Amino acid sequence: MKDTTISENIIYVGADDKDIDLFEGQYIVPNGISYNCYVILDEKIAIMDTIDKRKSEEWMQNIEKTLNGRQPDYLVVSHMEPDHAYNVEALASKYPNMKIVGNGKTFVFMKEFFNIENLDSRKVEVKEGDTLELGNHKLHFIMAPMVHWPEVMMEYEETEKVLFSADGFGKFGTLDTEEEWDCEARRYYFNIVGKYGPSVQAVLKKAAGLDIKTICPLHGPILKENLSHYINKYDIWSSYKPETEGIFIACSSIHGNTFEAGKELKNILEEKGAKKVVLSDITREDFAENIEDAFKYGKVIFMSSSYNADLFPPMRNLLLNLKGKNYQNRKVGIVENGTWAPSAGNCMKQIISEMKNVEIVEPMVTIKSRLNEESRNQLNTLADNILKD
Repeated sequence: MKDTTISENIIYVGADDKDIDLFEGQYIVPNGISYNCYVILDEKIAIMDTIDKRKSEEWMQNIEKTLNGRQPDYLVVSHMEPDHAYNVEALASKYPNMKIVGNGKTFVFMKEFFNIENLDSRKVEVKEGDTLELGNHKLHFIMAPMVHWPEVMMEYEETEKVLFSADGFGKFGTLDTEEEWDCEARRYYFNIVGKYGPSVQAVLKKAAGLDIKTICPLHGPILKENLSHYINKYDIWSSYKPETEGIFIACSSIHGNTFEAGKELKNILEEKGAKKVVLSDITREDFAENIEDAFKYGKVIFMSSSYNADLFPPMRNLLLNLKGKNYQNRKVGIVENGTWAPSAGNCMKQIISEMKNVEIVEPMVTIKSRLNEESRNQLNTLADNILKD
């Protein structure tokens, strides 16, 4: 278990979920997920968010143990998504004198999810720059709309210099998972928050003026050391810059011939001096990881079979997901395959042309069923051109 100690007065009360198969109904999480929640103990007590219904009982036990008979004064709701806010109504019912802190959007959504008795008289509505005094601790509210819901806000506790960052700086994996932060944080970021880079950039600018010693996200480990590393990663990701020099080959193949061409293209690129080439059979590999790799590298080659005079569905799914996540600032190549009427190339080109600042590198390679001398020469030309700076 990673260290969940924050301080004597800021206590972790979240829970790990090792049994979940799909996060948000779509993302494979082989190492589960953590639902983080925190309690600030002072003259007044603030509970920072709730957690998902899957761990309600464990979470409530953690709350009761931490409170040790005291009553909470505030529940601060940073984000209304159910994996964090599911227990808002239950907690409000258990502690009827507890005030509920949120912004205007928070309470609009709260009334859609819950029927909380006397909510209007219990709510404390805050906006950018407002503060909440707890005693020795003082919360400053930072609005973070569209990171990644419109009501999201973060809180900075000035005494202990803690940033409660909502879904920002989160990652997949339970707290006892032994792995580097970057990979699963990257996969989490681009698949969940990635569309909203400008909103993340706006929050990073606000955070730049704060003296932060600890970041407490709603998923993943508490971050205490080398904070510049995590902030720098978020700056790169949210500005849509390539993170790593290399080429990602995303290949969707029906009977295997397109993937065999992908293997040959990988070898060609490596022989020509490419430092890093990653080949993925996107029909079989985790689609969220394919999204991650498409953003991670500055150059991508999309290879697809034709299907029903159109595009093979796995490739269409990948490209539409990338488009929906605001994919931009990349160089891409296109390789199509078809036996009698190749159609995949123009379909890929149409979707890519709707993306911002994505350069399509010529030639668009056409394979007729399997590689021959002509299409192999086209692959070599494409490799030369995509390797150019």
